[in-house]
Amino acid sequence: MAAHKQAWRLQPLTLAMAIALTGSFSASALAAQDAAQQATPQTAAEKAKADKDIEVIEVTGSFRDSLSNALNVKRQSDSAIDAIMAEDIADFPDLNLAESLQRIPGVAISRAAGEGRQITVRGLGPDFTRVRINGMEAISTSGGTDQIGGANRGRGFDFNTFSSDLFSSLTVRKTASADVEEGSLGSTVDLRAARPFDYDGFTFSASGQLGYNDLSEKNDPKASFLISDHFADGKFGALISGSFSERSLKDQGASTVRWANVNDFGSYQGSKTATELNTINNAFRPRLPRYDSYTHEMERVGASAAFQYRPNDDTKVDLDMLYASTDATRNEIFLQGILNAGANRPTTATAASGATGNMNVLEYFIDDTNTMTYGKFDNATVRAENRFDELGTDFHQINLNFAHHINDSLKFDAMVGTAVSKFDNPVQTTLVMEKTGAAFSYDYRDGARQSPILTFGDSIFQPTGWTSNSVRLRPLGAENQFDSAELNLTWTVNDVWVIKGGLHKKDFSFESYEARRQTENGAGIVYTPDLIKTYNSGLGPNPNWLVPDFAAIDAKYGLYSNTGVFTVSKDFRRDDNYSAEENTTGIWLMSSFNTYLNDAPFWGNAGVRRVETEQSSTAWATVGVTPTQVTVEHKYDELLPSLNLNYEPWEDVVLRFGYAEVMARAGLGAIRPNVSVSVSGSARSVAGGNPYLEPTRAKTYDLGLEMYFSDESMLGIALFQKDIDSHVQTLRETKAFTETGLPVSAAVAACTAGPGYGEATGCNENVDWSVTTPLNGPGGDLKGYEVSYQLPFTFLPDFWNRFGFIGNLTHVSAQMDYINTAGVVQATRDLTGLSRNTVAATLYYEHEKLNARVSLAKRDKYLTTAIGRENNDMEGTNATTNVDASMSYAFTEQWKISFEALNLTNEVDDQWVDSAGDRLTYYHETGRQYYLGVQYKY
Repeated sequence: MAAHKQAWRLQPLTLAMAIALTGSFSASALAAQDAAQQATPQTAAEKAKADKDIEVIEVTGSFRDSLSNALNVKRQSDSAIDAIMAEDIADFPDLNLAESLQRIPGVAISRAAGEGRQITVRGLGPDFTRVRINGMEAISTSGGTDQIGGANRGRGFDFNTFSSDLFSSLTVRKTASADVEEGSLGSTVDLRAARPFDYDGFTFSASGQLGYNDLSEKNDPKASFLISDHFADGKFGALISGSFSERSLKDQGASTVRWANVNDFGSYQGSKTATELNTINNAFRPRLPRYDSYTHEMERVGASAAFQYRPNDDTKVDLDMLYASTDATRNEIFLQGILNAGANRPTTATAASGATGNMNVLEYFIDDTNTMTYGKFDNATVRAENRFDELGTDFHQINLNFAHHINDSLKFDAMVGTAVSKFDNPVQTTLVMEKTGAAFSYDYRDGARQSPILTFGDSIFQPTGWTSNSVRLRPLGAENQFDSAELNLTWTVNDVWVIKGGLHKKDFSFESYEARRQTENGAGIVYTPDLIKTYNSGLGPNPNWLVPDFAAIDAKYGLYSNTGVFTVSKDFRRDDNYSAEENTTGIWLMSSFNTYLNDAPFWGNAGVRRVETEQSSTAWATVGVTPTQVTVEHKYDELLPSLNLNYEPWEDVVLRFGYAEVMARAGLGAIRPNVSVSVSGSARSVAGGNPYLEPTRAKTYDLGLEMYFSDESMLGIALFQKDIDSHVQTLRETKAFTETGLPVSAAVAACTAGPGYGEATGCNENVDWSVTTPLNGPGGDLKGYEVSYQLPFTFLPDFWNRFGFIGNLTHVSAQMDYINTAGVVQATRDLTGLSRNTVAATLYYEHEKLNARVSLAKRDKYLTTAIGRENNDMEGTNATTNVDASMSYAFTEQWKISFEALNLTNEVDDQWVDSAGDRLTYYHETGRQYYLGVQYKY
């Protein structure tokens, strides 16, 4: 056999380690050269350093100054970043941090209750983004409606916990470096609260706003303050800030849960053998066509304190403390037709069963996607549902930073801190009453998709004849805690090389709890007229609904007595009581350099980070017939090289290149060592965990061009690619319980605890169940580009030169192979959560006293479930465009009034199933929000 000579290739890991170690091994040689360099008036390295040390403009209260400051931070960075600074945050009309971040290129947000909740960066969702507050990783969790994901029990950060007022800068790091903790594929977001030495001496500011929402027609107050000062001849500084806000929100529309073509309608125009039944029962119909009326009441409180000590030029100590709390109530009221099938009846040869088996179809319309967009029935079942939640989040963090210069070339710094987020939903109570034999129709044809016409027979508006369908008592919560410590050493070898290294230790713990009644039946409640109230929903042809009266039913039956049929226990919901711990040890080495290449500035860093993760997950499982807590341990190591190169071949033109190997840990719910079998109303689900899941891993490449026209102007173009080697994906299937391989007794127990077991309720082992399983699937390539542009119109004549523009466009594409449990590719589709195009733009006006701006944020539609359920090919959310505006007028240097208008287009949350059918699952509006405010600064 002929011998083949293998060509040598420079591997990225080899290159990164070589550059990092070059600084270490050549330190003595470079030090020997110092004497010769000192004899030269200005060496090339010194000139490069001088060129790169661009003046940082301090924020003076001007919006344009803050934009310039952010550009300077971006330009000087070793890595690809984007930032929002001080006044920039305050001047955008944003309800919270997520809405501020959506102004940054590549960032898109998802909303809850009309405000931003989580972010997606360059097409990668919240589970792929890590957030650090004052340099320390943290997670904040909150709750939401079932349709937007419910309670956050994952790794994603809920930004709606915090007001923007508490922070002085937001930075999105889009390329990795060895000195930043692992865990992110999309980005690392740094949130920094204000500190006293950010200001010159004594500073005081206070603001108050009064809001109005045109849908809820309620007033919403907001207030914030900051006080800061220096003491002991400027060696000590103290700062305290606080914020308070209230919101009363109406959140309304229509939903269906999903659509399915598994039907068992019993007759058509009175005939049980009509041939039309074959067509009707094989068409897609909404499971629960309904009107939704939600009301949210929320109070948000935040506070931060910072203390800084500078005894001399070589030593600094920073103590940061942050607290945030949200307390909320949410009332969800539904009036709905029940079209959930029992078993499939593809032909009239099969007997009808379940809730729809007795229904008679009077009229129908099926479109060209086999969607039954219109149906009129008699002998239907209608339910009125009233759900009430009390929920809140408490977040607190404290961290201490210490840095000291041992000598001119050696410095060390250390950090220790803890961050705790506790979400509690102690009251989640749902009362459902139903009436059978009713007339009902739905119509989604043509323009009615967004505003369906649902009609209910006269009997639905009469207080007699209602029965109790179910009583759900489901308190739940989740707690996350990070305990972190790090020690880092920096050696400035000379004007070119800086060697850095460090040790990082992080302990993370997570625990989730949920309790329920043993059986979620009707609890023996007899619905007499005095237990029913009238609710004006403002929806549909007849907006005055009859719904269960919480107060009256509680007074008569003792809903919260925790006795008898209302006993609530974690033992009745063991599957959703689980926990996880991760002990992470990281060690890193990085070399930074700053020099000249062909007489042009050249700087960057290269390094490697080694991380060891010891994971332990605990959950309840049934061993034999005995419920037992099971703990599974898993350990994995990662070696993560990174390289960032920056070159300025022409003045004010910067080229950037970045390479890194990165990882993101699997979701917390995905690594639990058990399988959960549950029934919630008509939703039957089987959800499994996999404690041996490996992280999602990727190799990332970034190439950027930045052209700076002035301190305030920039055109940037960035190309990026992420080669995702493996991808933790959730397999979703719809199948009979008998096909899952689980014991039938699990289905019997879940049905019994829900609506009841048997054909009459449509809940048994022979009907379809939604089955979800996490697994390590194949990866794929994510590619995209960003274009950002920032320009004040200073070149125009007076008046027009007071305007300016900030805008960005991001395009991302990523095709992933989605597999089944056998490893066979079912489909190749977009990464879930990925909008192919996102756009953000702001037009601003700034003069001595009058300032105004209008902002737009747009994201394309995106997938939420790549493999759809119940024979729909996929599930997703349609595109959104949000427009906000603000204006302020300064009477004096101290006093200013402001006006803000948010969601001017009254944008909706529009969710769908099936790419061809575009079948409505959720369509809600929350109204426009206005704020009038006053601010005082001293």
